[in-house]
Amino acid sequence: MQHGKIPPRKILAAWLAMLGIAIANGVVRDFTYGRHMNRVGAHQLSTAAAAVLLGLVIRAFVRRHPPASLREALSLGLYWAVLTVAFEFLFFHFIGGRPWPELLAAYRLDQGSLWPLLLLWLVVAPALLRARSS
Repeated sequence: MQHGKIPPRKILAAWLAMLGIAIANGVVRDFTYGRHMNRVGAHQLSTAAAAVLLGLVIRAFVRRHPPASLREALSLGLYWAVLTVAFEFLFFHFIGGRPWPELLAAYRLDQGSLWPLLLLWLVVAPALLRARSS
């Protein structure tokens, strides 16, 4: 196990793995249970599945590359969350053609969206899972 500064390429590789899992999770939702549930319920179930799946990746990552401190763990999680939001807005707006109001609607907890909680999970999971694996 490596202690101390985690190589940036490893951090980015972990995020790319999480991105692939998130995309696959969305595809599964859209082509299976999402066809048989209301939109909000399908997104909530998908978000819960993503939290578990991403948690498994993060757990494996922090076991292999333990952050040296709580601060490093939180920085790692914040970096992943920022990459996720940047990807979401840039890709889905400029490539996917989705309007800004539609993208911003994903942040409306009052309308049943759990997306902000998943982003919070990305931020705190390395610190929480670091503590459990120590």
